[in-house]
This record gives sequence, C-alpha cells and structure tokens, in this order.
Amino acid sequence: MPKQPAFPGLRQAMKKKQTRREKFLSEMDAVVPWPGMLALIGPYYPKVGPKGGRPPMPLETMLRIYFLQNWYALSDPMAEEMLYDSDAMRQFAGIELGDDRIPDETTILNFRHLLEKHQLTEKLFVEVNIHLANQGITLCSGTLVDATIIDAPSSTKNEAKARDPEMSSTKKGNDWFFGMKAHVGVDAQSGIVHSLETTTAKTHDSQVWDALLHGKETSVWADKGYVSAAREVAFSGPDKFWGVMRKAPKGSELDPIDEDINRIIAKVRARVEHPFRVIKRQFGYIKTRYRGLTKNRAQLFTLFALGNLFLVRRKLMA
Repeated sequence: MPKQPAFPGLRQAMKKKQTRREKFLSEMDAVVPWPGMLALIGPYYPKVGPKGGRPPMPLETMLRIYFLQNWYALSDPMAEEMLYDSDAMRQFAGIELGDDRIPDETTILNFRHLLEKHQLTEKLFVEVNIHLANQGITLCSGTLVDATIIDAPSSTKNEAKARDPEMSSTKKGNDWFFGMKAHVGVDAQSGIVHSLETTTAKTHDSQVWDALLHGKETSVWADKGYVSAAREVAFSGPDKFWGVMRKAPKGSELDPIDEDINRIIAKVRARVEHPFRVIKRQFGYIKTRYRGLTKNRAQLFTLFALGNLFLVRRKLMA
C-alpha cells in the first residue's frame, strides 16, 4: 500500500538535499532588486479584476513567474504546467499548492503583454544596471562591442504559411542564418551589458555602433567588423585606446606589430562572449520565441538584465 503523501510544507522542510534548481532560484531571489522593479511596474498593473471579478494575482507573484519563464525557456502554457509540477518554482513564486490559486496561461500571457505594451522590460534592464552601479560593480571605463545572431524559425508550416517578415538572412563564414541580431555594449571591467540594440539579421554590426557606447569610455574593444578610420579618428585623444582588431590592407599581410596588438585585443574582448553564453546556454535562449522584432526585443532586455545579475550574483551575495 503506498505511503500517505506528506503535506507540501512539511515535505519541503524534511528535504535533506537542496537541488540545483533550488540553489539557483535561491541565489537569484537574493540578488534581484525586487523593490525597484515592482515600483516600476506598479503604476501600470491593474488594481481590480476585469469587470469586477476576482482580484488580480499579486504583482510580485506575476513578476516572479515571468522571470521563471525566461530562466527556463518556458512558454505560457508550460509556465502554468510547471507551477503545478515543481515545488521549487511554486516556492520561488510564493504559491502554496492548495492554498493559493495558480495563474493560468492566459493570465501569464496578459502580464507579458503588459510589459511589452509599456516597454517595461527596457526599464527593468536600466533598473538592474543602476542597482549594479550603486553597488560599485560597473566602472564604465571601457566598452566591449559585439553582436550575436538569434535564430528564428525558418519553416513556413504555420498558419500564415510564411516566414517571419521582420527576420532576415545573413551569411557568417560559410553558413547562412535566418533571424535577428542582438547588439551589446559590455563594461570591460565587469562584463555587464550596459547597452542593447536589436535589428534584423542582415543589418551590419557596425551600423549600430553609436547606440552601444555610453560616451565616457577611455577604451573601446571590438572585432574587425567594426573597423572604421573615421570612428578611430573621432575617438582619439589623451588616455584613450582604440581596441578594434587591426585589419590587413587588401592584398597584403598584417604587420607583425598589428598581429601582437590583435592578440592583446582578443584577450580583452573575450569577456564580451560571457553574456551571450549565459542567455543561450544557462537560460536556454537559442531561438526566438515570438514573431516580429518588438516582442523578441522586449524579451532580450529581460534576458540580459537577468544575465547581468547572474554574472555577478556571488559579488552581490558577498
């Protein structure tokens, strides 16, 4: 005869080992600047239910569920499913199974649409970076510039029988990719993303250069795709370093001195890959989830904000 299941709270208290998911969520719970984020969203969040019905879910609960979606690459229906299935996720969201109602997929969808409509994910990104600056983590002395391609579904087996018209194809090396690009400006000291821009994939990386600099840099670092004599002259000055990879003149080889400089630049700019690794490998964001640039842009601001906190979580907890 099977054993009588323990009460959820008692079962949680009796656990002898903390799972990897529980550890991750505990760390992120400790480093997310909840008060500032809730204050940003609060003025836009409904105070009463639709048509005088049940009151809306608590704002903090919905924000926590939204973050769970981004950390674990969950669709709206799967987010609802996981709240029933995972003790760790319910505990993070502040929901007790049986005592509290669990938001359905439509409620989760509506909250995401609220953030997109009022461009609140961009404000959350800024709030995180202000929080990190106040903690003395970002120094803003140098900026690493780079871009990454985010694949989009290329299949036409959908209701519209067409690929996303706002995505495009681009060639990298010998391979073709279809999707969009995330362009970032990263603090050279901490590895924190301080600027983000999004475009369709065929946009050349160098076209969004100015949008990725904050203007107080003493050094900039980038690969050969950003080579520009005009930008180099504009950036020159005392105590400034142009850390863009040197490119050989057409038909000739690179000077040995420039080769040595490139090796130094490559070591510094390697840090720009860390934020991309976090959102793609840690958070599982390897393909766009929505159609169009606007919705995917909104999600990328959230992903990089959470990625910034993940990268420096141990410093914040210390």
